[in-house]
Amino acid sequence: MGSHERDANGFPTPVTEAGREGVRALLAAPGSAVIGLDFDGTLAPIVPDPERARAHPGALAALVALAPKVASIAVITGRPAEVAVRYGGFAGVPGLEHLVVLGAYGAERWDAATGELTAPEPPAGVAAVRAELPGLVGAGGDGGAGGVWIEDKGRALAVHTRRAPDPQGALDGLRVPLRDLADRHGLVIEPGRYVLELRPPGMDKGMALTTHVRETGAGSVLYAGDDLGDLPAYAAVGALRGEGVPGVLVCSGSDEVPALRTQADVVVPGPEGVIHLLTTLATTLR
Repeated sequence: MGSHERDANGFPTPVTEAGREGVRALLAAPGSAVIGLDFDGTLAPIVPDPERARAHPGALAALVALAPKVASIAVITGRPAEVAVRYGGFAGVPGLEHLVVLGAYGAERWDAATGELTAPEPPAGVAAVRAELPGLVGAGGDGGAGGVWIEDKGRALAVHTRRAPDPQGALDGLRVPLRDLADRHGLVIEPGRYVLELRPPGMDKGMALTTHVRETGAGSVLYAGDDLGDLPAYAAVGALRGEGVPGVLVCSGSDEVPALRTQADVVVPGPEGVIHLLTTLATTLR
């Protein structure tokens, strides 16, 4: 887990006092804690084709061990909730009754306890962008010119450049035309690791996390993420701390997103480190 010191149980010691307070609160009253987790890059390794992403092999066991000991585990993702459930293997697993998936940045919700999915229809602007986007970027769902391709998330569309010969150059070249397209149809741009996502406004991971924490009446919160889309969740934890809810910020380490690393209380080496942290936490809690 990087260079962090560890306590007697092997849990990494946060580098900030606020983070240490969050760990103390979580360990003292785990039954009132919310554990918020991003999916891609946090529970699942980043892969060139997002459709081939799957949860880390140890993720399910770690979640099953931890979920009964906390108030809730919330997987918060830009993916459709149903896709995250499928790629995570969460459906029908005993022990995950305290897990929810908040998909499309919280617009969709799947509850492990009931198997119920709530997914409202996307706004009209998404369909309009879906029609125009291939012509604008010269790409398709299966890839396109220059390695740029489109991922259709139902309520959002993501333009990926990771496969391009110059991923950053391709991304930079698309920022203005994609922003103009989003503006014309009432959508917003969500930047990420070699991806620009066009999605409806009014919801982000911070809003999803805050709403869930308040719904559960949580006494503490831990959030782990890896990308720019996780910054609103980091800000939400900061705001909750200001309201008296202790919190811990975990970065699933990536040199591609230094903004996240510098704000984190704990940095772990990618999904493997996140799984180790969750497993250690589950073992520590009684």
